[in-house]
Amino acid sequence: MTKTLRLTAAQAMVKYVAAQLAETGEPFIVGCWAIFGHGNVAGIGEALHGARDSLPTWRGHNEQTMAHAAIAYAKQSGRKRAMMVTSSIGPGATNMVTAAALAHVNRLPVLLVPGDVFANRGPDPVLQQIEDFADGTISANDCFKPVSRYFDRITRPEQLLTALPRAFRTMTDPAECGPVTLAFCQDVQAEAYDYPESFFAPRIWATRRIRPDLDELSAVTEAIKAAKRPVIVAGGGVHYSGATEALRAFAEAHNIPVTETQAGKSALPWDHPLNLGPIGVTGGNPANTVCTEADLVLGIGTRFQDFTTGSWGLFANPARKIACLNIAAYDATKHGALPLVADARVGLAELSQTLGAHKSTAGIEGLKADWFAAVDPLTDAPTGNALPTDMQVVGAVQRAANADTVVMCAAGTMPGELHKLWKSSRPMSYHMEYGFSCMGYEIAGAMGIKMAQPDRDVICFTGDGTYMMANSEMATAAMMGISFTVVVTDNRGYGCINRLQMGTGGAEFNNLLDHTIHATASAIDFAKHAEAMGATSVKVTSIAALESALANRASIRGPYVIVIDTDPYPSTPHGGTWWEVGVPEISTRPQVNAARVVYVSNKSKQRAD
Repeated sequence: MTKTLRLTAAQAMVKYVAAQLAETGEPFIVGCWAIFGHGNVAGIGEALHGARDSLPTWRGHNEQTMAHAAIAYAKQSGRKRAMMVTSSIGPGATNMVTAAALAHVNRLPVLLVPGDVFANRGPDPVLQQIEDFADGTISANDCFKPVSRYFDRITRPEQLLTALPRAFRTMTDPAECGPVTLAFCQDVQAEAYDYPESFFAPRIWATRRIRPDLDELSAVTEAIKAAKRPVIVAGGGVHYSGATEALRAFAEAHNIPVTETQAGKSALPWDHPLNLGPIGVTGGNPANTVCTEADLVLGIGTRFQDFTTGSWGLFANPARKIACLNIAAYDATKHGALPLVADARVGLAELSQTLGAHKSTAGIEGLKADWFAAVDPLTDAPTGNALPTDMQVVGAVQRAANADTVVMCAAGTMPGELHKLWKSSRPMSYHMEYGFSCMGYEIAGAMGIKMAQPDRDVICFTGDGTYMMANSEMATAAMMGISFTVVVTDNRGYGCINRLQMGTGGAEFNNLLDHTIHATASAIDFAKHAEAMGATSVKVTSIAALESALANRASIRGPYVIVIDTDPYPSTPHGGTWWEVGVPEISTRPQVNAARVVYVSNKSKQRAD
């Protein structure tokens, strides 16, 4: 006779989650972020309280940023471990939709458990319930469907017996990895059921390493051998596969230069002779020059986002082919690529074996030296009294960094400057959320990184605009004693988008605070604001003072915020490539008309194949 345990559905879910293990034997879900409300406090809240010794619960200040912290944890853990986030129904749930989209775009695991309406519909409509006049099965949680890799609505306690294994399969499958949403009806959370005791037995979810198909392997091998100017585009999948050493060995064995996407940066040390550095719109001249001339582009673990491909205008050689080694067939076949569907580490090893002693003869001499000669001076401390540039701020942080430093960012000016200028010496020392480029990820994300790797020196770059969007988890980090450094570059508005506006012929409008409607000039003291939330903070007025402040960070417990005013206009003038942003076809402004001519010219160079 099957042994059973009588538990509420919420208790069963929590007990199952706590029993699921990573390859190391540690819990795969390390804890749960929770803001309780009427949709989850009675059922899930009681279950989490009962399991608090095996599954810690942390309280944040916003459902979106709690989920951001969880996603950053998963990213910095190389997708090997993850977190759960629970909310009430209504706004608590929809606050997490943005985070779900971020995780979906970046292929990162997170378990989202929003409360849902009553399955029995007895008290309908309940507080915060969304009613669809034509569909009685709809709730606010249906918003999660397009941004979840697996979605389920738990309307019966026994549905957990199938839903939970499916959820963990999704989160631990390298090809399907992404956010899971289990919308949990609030009455069902409290209902009891006799669950098989075996359902709660500990289970290890091992990383699946798919080997290449022999025909695909042969086709890509022959394409590499036939190429005169091959180049590698390394994406985030290199990190998630643990393939950084395999990439180095492959590049060296076959003399193929490597370029790095935002997600792939730090796959090779910055000074490796074959590492040409950043590619694309925020890329450098070495990588973009070689990619323009390449007759074979070999993507490894990349989804070929438009910032990587220059909106598919970068790979300009008429004879060029694309091959893609990717665990996801969806990504491996983009733009007619020769697919090599495989785990990156295994795929590189087997591809190298079939290539044998083959080496590319294409040269890249001088490209890196010329690049650093051009950009290194931009990061030097200023000699005059002008406001510092973002490049000079990057230089100051670089000089203060050490072997354990992880720099992170997500949106605004700094992703471009860091991609071009930051020198990463080891894998996973560069954490950029640039798939969704979500303003507000930074502070919560820095907290998640530090929770994933407590011994790392985490430095977060954020602008004043993104700080204003989501800063509440600063208080959470202070409360929990989680230490990281935040450098706030205050350029008094959205400097990055202001430059894009100007670059597409637009007038400066509604981006910098000087160009917006206001009755009272903005004068936010970010240092005092951070201090009010429990952070140690300081406002500095020079690059030298910034460096002095950074030197103190190791002695400070909890979040440490350094604010510096910067010039909103300059950016690195070197590198980069075209990025398609639609310019109006008709305008009364000559600047827009001129920008449209440039747009049409660049559009004509875009490759559809």
